[in-house]
Amino acid sequence: MSYNLLLTPQWQTNNALVGKAIGLAISITIVLLLSAFAIPVEKEEELVLRTEKLAFTPKEFYIADIIDERADKKAVAYLLPVGVVGSKSTPVDFAGGGLSAIQKFTRHSLAYNTALRPVVIRLKEFHVKEKAGAAGRVTGEVSVVMAFELQRDDEPVPLLQYKGGARYDRPAGKNEVTEPAIRKSLVEALRYFNTWMDREAATNEKLAQGIKVTFTDYIGSADQDTVFYTLRRPLNWRDFKAPPSKTSRFAATVFPSFAYAGESKVEDGIIHLNLTMKVYILKSSSWVKEDFKDAYGLNHEQRHFDIVKLVAERFKQKIKPEMLSVEDYNSIIQYQFIESYREMNRLQDQYDTETRHGLDKAAQERWNQQLDKELKSFDLK
Repeated sequence: MSYNLLLTPQWQTNNALVGKAIGLAISITIVLLLSAFAIPVEKEEELVLRTEKLAFTPKEFYIADIIDERADKKAVAYLLPVGVVGSKSTPVDFAGGGLSAIQKFTRHSLAYNTALRPVVIRLKEFHVKEKAGAAGRVTGEVSVVMAFELQRDDEPVPLLQYKGGARYDRPAGKNEVTEPAIRKSLVEALRYFNTWMDREAATNEKLAQGIKVTFTDYIGSADQDTVFYTLRRPLNWRDFKAPPSKTSRFAATVFPSFAYAGESKVEDGIIHLNLTMKVYILKSSSWVKEDFKDAYGLNHEQRHFDIVKLVAERFKQKIKPEMLSVEDYNSIIQYQFIESYREMNRLQDQYDTETRHGLDKAAQERWNQQLDKELKSFDLK
């Protein structure tokens, strides 16, 4: 006598960074032959989930915990009693309880290597339901839904959700297939996750185990409206394109600022983050009155530009790998940028206040020396 067991796993992933949807359906027909080692279930009192040595060993994770979120925790199976025609299904649980049996299975069947990534399984659905079939037979359907999460210090990181199961039919007078069907469905879920982890570990940002940061200073063409900071190209009066303000008491005005653009990729489990820094002025927003185009006034405006460059360099020093977290580095960088932007505005106000917008030549010279000293410390002078 043989039993037909049809495994029909389906799975979903919520990994947006990979940039693809993973969908796959596999049908595997497994013929379970009766033998002297079969364990018949003559009474629907409980099921014993047997552990087995799996054909794979996880290299990227271990199961740190299993959380039972099933709506129905009373039983893992609703089975038709063996040999009783026309009866209703009865609830049958694993020996020791459903969660305990699954925890025991994973702990004994999978390697528990705490040097790897800790993964938590959220058990959403795990049951088998039987109903009367044709010609005196019984059909059963296994349903398995699991969510896999990476365990982080602050909060869990969702990785993927697996949906799968199996279908079988058996004679009404004997049941030797329910436990193997459930076990095979559980193994298939773990096998799929292991395959996914092996494939994604090196390139998926959610699974990254470190971060490396590099900076690039952007230098654009001088014929554009934007002038980017560079030692080879200090400001000149031709950069002041805007019409002078007739009501302003100042001789010239410049509006320097800075920004960054980020780009990341994951290689060998490390996030490589490149930040492109832009320190700039806009010609169309800068102006000078015709009678004040001298070297002293241009130096004062250049020092406004120098201040922004120094703030940008200090910002770089705040963005070190040891100051970032893999799971939330972007928020940390944005926070430090806002703080540096505030520092820039504060220093600009301090500079103009102390030099009286360049009228106090002694104060101007002190700022010249102070700024040159710090520029040299960053190899910018």
